[in-house]
Parts: sequence; C-alpha cells; structure tokens
Amino acid sequence: MSFHERINAPARAFLEKQHQLIINGKAVESRSGKRLDIIDPGNGNVIATSAAGTAEDVDLAVAAARRAFEGDWAKVKPNQRARLMIRYAELIEAHGDELAQLESINSGKPLTFCRNADIPNVSEMFRYMAGWATKIEGTSPNVSLPGEWAAYTLREPVGVVGQILPWNFPLNLFSWKVAPALASGCTIVLKPAELTPLTALRMAELALEAGIPAGVLNIVTGCGNPVGAAISEHAGIDKVSFTGSTETGKKILHAATGNLKRVTLELGGKSPVIVFPDADLDAAAAGAARAIFFHAGQVCAAGSRLFAHEAIHDDLVDRIAAIASKMKVGYGLDDDSDLGPVISQTQLDRVTGYLVAGQEQGAQVRVGGKRVGDRGYFIEPTILTGTRPGMSVVDEEIFGPVLSTMTFRDDDDLDVIAARANASPYGLSASVWTSDVRIAHRLARRIKSGAVGVNVHSAADASLPYGGFKQSGWGRERGFDAIESYTEVKAITLNLN
Repeated sequence: MSFHERINAPARAFLEKQHQLIINGKAVESRSGKRLDIIDPGNGNVIATSAAGTAEDVDLAVAAARRAFEGDWAKVKPNQRARLMIRYAELIEAHGDELAQLESINSGKPLTFCRNADIPNVSEMFRYMAGWATKIEGTSPNVSLPGEWAAYTLREPVGVVGQILPWNFPLNLFSWKVAPALASGCTIVLKPAELTPLTALRMAELALEAGIPAGVLNIVTGCGNPVGAAISEHAGIDKVSFTGSTETGKKILHAATGNLKRVTLELGGKSPVIVFPDADLDAAAAGAARAIFFHAGQVCAAGSRLFAHEAIHDDLVDRIAAIASKMKVGYGLDDDSDLGPVISQTQLDRVTGYLVAGQEQGAQVRVGGKRVGDRGYFIEPTILTGTRPGMSVVDEEIFGPVLSTMTFRDDDDLDVIAARANASPYGLSASVWTSDVRIAHRLARRIKSGAVGVNVHSAADASLPYGGFKQSGWGRERGFDAIESYTEVKAITLNLN
C-alpha cells in the first residue's frame, strides 16, 4: 500500500500541490525558481517539493510583515486578536487529522502521537496564548523624584520577528513561536526546516482562513543558508527566535549583532535521568524509556544519560530493555508503530557512528544498536552499559534512540550526584525518580537545568516556561515568559510640577 492510499483526501490534495512561499497572504514562487525535495523518512521517497527561498524573498517577507505591523495588525484590538486566535485553534482541531497525517509523513513521527498529542497541544497553545492577549499590562511605579510626578509603563510588541523552526517538532514548535508572537501583536517571518516544511505551510493557510490579516504571518521555505542567515542578520527584523542545534544557535547570535535584535535560543541537551533505590521502578523504567525512545530520541530534552543507584541499576536496565525489545519500529502511518525513523540518511549515519564509537571506547550494547531494514532511516531503540564520562556517547548530543547508563553509590551525597548530572555544557531538562520528597526538592535545586521533573521527564504544558541553562540556550518559550520575550517595556514619566 502506498502512502497516498493511507491518507485522507485533504492531506493528499495538499501534498500534490506546488508548494510555494507565503508572503503577504499570497502563495508566490521563490526568486531563485529552484525547488527542494521533501523526503518521507519512512521510505526515502520524494513526496513533494518546496520552494528554495532566497535572501531577496526574505526582504519581501520582512517588508510585508512591517507593513502589517504598522498597518492592519496594529489596528486589531487585544480582544480581537484573542478571538482570531481562538478561531485559529478551532480550525486546527477541525483539520486535525489532515495536519497529523502531514506531520507523520514528513517527520516520521508515529501518527497516533501526532493525532493524540500534537494536535491537542498545538490548539491548546493558541488558546492559552489567546488568553494573554487581553492581559498584557504595564505598571504604575511610585517614583521618588522631588515634587509631583506620574509614571507608568507600557508593554508593547517588539515588532517584526524572525522565527526559525527545527525538523523534529515542526507543528508543535510552530505553535510555541507563532502563538505568543500573535498574542503580543507582533508580525512574523517564519522559516520551517527545509526537511519538514509541510505543516508550517498548511498552518499559514489556516491562519488566513481564521481571519489573521495578510502579512502578519509569512513563510519562507528553504535552506539555512541563505534563508535562515538572511533572517538572522536582517536589519528589518527586531527579534529572532530559533530552535535547533547549539552550533547553529551561536551563528545566529553572531549574525544578530548587526542591529542588536532580541534573541531567543532553544538549543541542544544531554539530559540526566536520576533514579534512586526507593523509586517505583516500573514507573521509572517506563518514564526513562519514553524520555529517550520517544520520536526516535530526536528530542532536545531527551533523557539520554541514566544515573541509577548501583543497587537497582541492573534491574532497572532490564526493565527498560524489556520495554525497548517490545517496541515496534515501523512506518509512522502504521497504527501500531511505537518508534518511527530518524529524519534522514545523514541523521542515521550520525547515530550509527556514535554507536560504533561508543563500543570502540568500551561501551556494551544491552539491547538494540542496529539499523532496521534497508528502506527508510530506522534504528533500534538502544541501551549502552559500561559507559562513563569522556565517551562521546555520554558527553555529546546524539539525537537518536540511544541511552547511556551509569551508577551512583550510597556514599555519593546529593552534591556529588548533582555534579555528575551537571557535568555537561547543556542544561535543558532533567528528571529525578524517588519517593522521598526531601531528596526530590534538594536535588532539583542543585541541578543546573531549565526544567526538572520529579517522577516524570519533561512535562509539557502551555503554561510552563521552557528553555535551558548554559549552552542549551537563551530565554524561555511557553507561559508568560514567552509573552515577555515578544514585548518591550516602555517607561512614561509626566512632570506635574
């Protein structure tokens, strides 16, 4: 059965379109006239093509966004913005199955998760941020200047924002960036990852259908160079928000210095999962398996370093291995698939390269470790034992379904355990598994990470700020922190003397 026979008519019709840029509310061809193949990672086949944008296309999109920011969008009242966003959320739900199928085909993620998690999470993000649109407020400082004064502050939209998405969560991250920007009154030039542009393009169409004015949301597809580079350095863009690798994030930060644009970066991770002997081992094993094997480990917050007390390490690893052995690695559109492919041949080579290096450095494969099949980019969920700091599989972000396991002892106090967990240039997420609330609170305070879960890894909610310490990034997404990142504070002072 071909993938076309597995999807509904709307998704099929969208795939068969000639995908163009969306600038000022219209589908337009790129200035280059060139196109990029869009590959189904489940079989390696070309499923569509997208326009290869240029720096000139970015110029046109920025100009459209600036006109909208200073024109039609500026006239839309906060309660009107909120209603438009609620309408947008309703359209996302109405087209949920279509969007889920496009996401699964393009990213390889199992369809069941796209349907049951991505679509509800995306619509909820727009609803949550719509609520903030009418609640963005200033303050009335009580100044101490001599005489009589009045003072107040305003929180205003930062302006035209550039947003650069990764390929691992194209639909979810679209909502994380676009929803707070719209709620704040900003306009947007967005670049989806060149590997996974489909749902961003469809979401832009739904935004127009929801009544969001032309020019507010512009999509420029294409490669990081030239499109991402042009967005990062563009003098007409007031803020850039990027999710992706730390290496690329540093380049964006450098490019943004031209006009000192505001920058939000959500970057890499090498997250620890710390399990104490008093933990519910069944729950800890299931949580650790989800933390590393979900979406084939292609998650910034993936729990890729397991620290287990030596008394329960072997038992815990056996339980995680049992879960891994039962997972079905398969095509994303198959209802019974637990683990889809990694995104590309390049990523498959990267993951298998780390597995070879880890074994050469002394790691043992407890389960998995092999490619699955000869079509598509599938790899078994893998657990490595005998790992230690200094190994590339322990120190570096693999971005694949590979768990490295280590132990700690009774005489290791919380400071020692935290130091080992913190021995990474990253600090995005972590989890602590214990039934002792004192250990949970004390260790959570010691871990240098943007998020720490207790008996859960990486809880996702629209209200929770998300971002990292150290080289995991700058700033936060989700929650009111995201609204703050898309606004500027202005102080207004009146001399009443």
